[in-house]
Amino acid sequence: MEDDVPAPTATSLRAVASDLHQEYQAAKYASVIRELPLLIGQADSALLGAAGDDREAALSYVEAYVVASKLLTKLGVGDLGAVTADRAAMAAGRTDSNVVQGMAIYQVVTALLRSDQVDQAEQLATRMAEQLVPRVRSDDPALVSVAGALWLISSVIAARRAEKWEAERRLDRAQMLAEMLGHDANYAWTAFGPTNVAIHRVSVAAELGDPAAALDAAAAVDLDRLPEGLASRRAQVNLDLAWAQAQRKRDAEATLNLLEAESAASEAVAHNVMAREVIREMLARSKRGHGSALQALATRAGVLH
Repeated sequence: MEDDVPAPTATSLRAVASDLHQEYQAAKYASVIRELPLLIGQADSALLGAAGDDREAALSYVEAYVVASKLLTKLGVGDLGAVTADRAAMAAGRTDSNVVQGMAIYQVVTALLRSDQVDQAEQLATRMAEQLVPRVRSDDPALVSVAGALWLISSVIAARRAEKWEAERRLDRAQMLAEMLGHDANYAWTAFGPTNVAIHRVSVAAELGDPAAALDAAAAVDLDRLPEGLASRRAQVNLDLAWAQAQRKRDAEATLNLLEAESAASEAVAHNVMAREVIREMLARSKRGHGSALQALATRAGVLH
């Protein structure tokens, strides 16, 4: 009979969850898919067998379920993304951590947005951001980052509603927190900092349907300042620029932006709704015999089969 294998500790589970968050941010989704089921099962068992005040078990559970929700939401499985985010948020209350609670709520907001539940997403994001801001201190960079991330996603929501002034106001609130943080970082896997605020200014302009503003905002983005490993953040600027160029029917430039995004994070392009729409739009107006690079990209992204 084989010896029983001891259950992993909550601390070791948190280390695995951290690795998966990093793989997710590097847009290595296939790798996360392979490794996530085991982590979820172990996190479930750890929380089930823990005492009510076992903070480490609750932390490992939240961190596992947040990365699960990120992956499911990215892959378009919105209902399961919402379920896993809700479970993370419920367990976050056992951690007595503003950072962890804010991180979990951020993921609930993301899942709600993917399901087009914009009203609920906005209410939750702004309420949590307002709750956290009075508690923010410069010596707690993780809390600064989570609060800033909530303002960033709130700005995207405002832009989706075509509320330009409100989107800019929320971006400015995030900017103030980025200045308090003082550098680009990745606390609580937020990728928050001055550069991510600048990236969101591009995304907000794209959400507002303003290609000129998106192109102008992109000029202020210095991707070299981002910490290593944030491939999906690096890709996002080029995805937004591809949209902006496609709106101006500058398809060669848009294709180059998509190729840049693919170079940074190929899986992020394949699973990005906007990127696939831009590719379809350009394919529809491309001349026969031209656009071989675009057609090859479309095949790799799963738009052409």
